[in-house]
Amino acid sequence: MDATTLKDMSIGEALRGDARHASRRAGAVFSAIAVLFLLLDAVMKLVAAPFVLEATAQLGYPGGAAFAQGLGALLLACTLLYVWPRTTVIGAILLTGYLGGAVATHVRTSNPPLSHALFGVYLALLLWGGLVLRDPRVRALFERR
Repeated sequence: MDATTLKDMSIGEALRGDARHASRRAGAVFSAIAVLFLLLDAVMKLVAAPFVLEATAQLGYPGGAAFAQGLGALLLACTLLYVWPRTTVIGAILLTGYLGGAVATHVRTSNPPLSHALFGVYLALLLWGGLVLRDPRVRALFERR
C-alpha cells in the first residue's frame, strides 16, 4: 500500500481489513464510535427533540428549535468534514473546538466533571486517537525526534 492510498483511506476501508496493521483498524473503530455518537447528537438537534430543547435551556442557551437546529447543522458539517478522508484533520480541529465549547458550558453550569464536563474531552480523545492510529502522517507529528 503506497502513501497515496493511505492518505485516501476512509474509516470503512480500514474496518474492512484493507489496512495492513491492527493499529489502523483500532483507529477506525475509535473514530467510528465517536462519529456515530456525534451523528446521533446532530440528528437529535436537527429534529429539535423536546428533551434536547429542555437540556439546551437548562444550560442557559436559547431553548428554541432554531438554535438547536443551528447547532445540529454545525455539528453535522464538522463531523462530515472529519469523515471525508481529505478533510479529516480540519474536521478534527473544528470538532475539538465544538467539544471545547461543550466542556466550557458544563464547567460554567457546575455539572459533574467526570460524567458531563469531561465528556467532550473523552470524545475528542477518541477522535484524535483514532486519527493518530489510522493516519501515518498525523502519527508522525506526535513521534519523538
